[in-house]
Amino acid sequence: MSTIVSVTTEYYRIPLPELMEDAKHGLHTHFEVPIVKIATDDDRIGVGYTYTGGFGGESIAKLIDKELKHILLGKDPACVESIWDQMNWGIHYVARGGLASFAIAACDIALWDLRAKKAGEPLYKLLGGHSNKVKCYGGAIDLNYPLEKLLANNQRYLDMGLKAVKIKLGQKTLAEDIARIKAVRELIGPDVTFMVDANMSWSVEKAIKGAKLMAPYDILFLEEPTIPEDYEGYGRIAREGNIAVAAGENLRTPMEFQHMMQYGHVDFPQPDASNVGGITGWLKVATISQVNNLTVSTHGMQELHVSLLAALPNAGYLEMHSFPIDQYTTRPLVIDPEDGMAVAPEEPGIGVTFDWEKLAPYKVEF
Repeated sequence: MSTIVSVTTEYYRIPLPELMEDAKHGLHTHFEVPIVKIATDDDRIGVGYTYTGGFGGESIAKLIDKELKHILLGKDPACVESIWDQMNWGIHYVARGGLASFAIAACDIALWDLRAKKAGEPLYKLLGGHSNKVKCYGGAIDLNYPLEKLLANNQRYLDMGLKAVKIKLGQKTLAEDIARIKAVRELIGPDVTFMVDANMSWSVEKAIKGAKLMAPYDILFLEEPTIPEDYEGYGRIAREGNIAVAAGENLRTPMEFQHMMQYGHVDFPQPDASNVGGITGWLKVATISQVNNLTVSTHGMQELHVSLLAALPNAGYLEMHSFPIDQYTTRPLVIDPEDGMAVAPEEPGIGVTFDWEKLAPYKVEF
């Protein structure tokens, strides 16, 4: 048995390569990456992390350093499920979901890194090894792109070999959104899979209307058409709009996903390991999805999620997100140009090794 002897938290605030906009959060200028290093008495180190869209990262880092660290110290790192439960219930009363789910995620991912390294296995094999490849789509934060730039960006995805793309919705009028959908469909042709994302910006009625208007363009799913708490509304959009609906990036617990599948009739659950309690929380959502005869897809964090999806028989789609965390690692996401699928890393551990020299200019003391 080994023991956790230190927990070190670091916080990075990284500028985006350009201004990015979606319909609910507005302009994005930075993303944040709190990183946790868990060391054991047998000289092993596991690295975990989470990320944000530019706000809250320092608070997450402080929550880990001031609260979760004391739950972790002295524990056997092999007892991942037990520690996950202790972290959740330890701060449940003051921080259920929200920041807690991000902070717990970073710690949990570090524990899985330790577990996989000790086993000498890449994460996707440790968790099941169903495949070493997963379907992937390009998903830019592109609401503010002029049409010409929108089309050029999607052409870039096609040139990479991707067989699926997604664009943001939420222009001033539905007519503008539909015009952009039409233009992208004409660019990519009939055989490329096409998704759209409204980022919670619509009412239920507007989403139903929008779903009907986009019917001619063969949309695989409409993502986050309205606020995530409105399970009944999601169900109405799916039924009355006659469209598959996706959601998950703003759900923080496995139970919320259960309710969204049961009452919201979501066809494409999209848990994000960075904010649903890490790999342990993500796997719980994947199991719930399988019990409901659904695939499981992802949001963001593609450098880690590729391994989680590759492990499972009910893998859906990996999102290649605009927050380029993978560009600050030693192995950015790999796309096979022959089939457009993302390839899981083979190195022992979670498969995410940060380029510390590249990250160094963006480290912020807290």
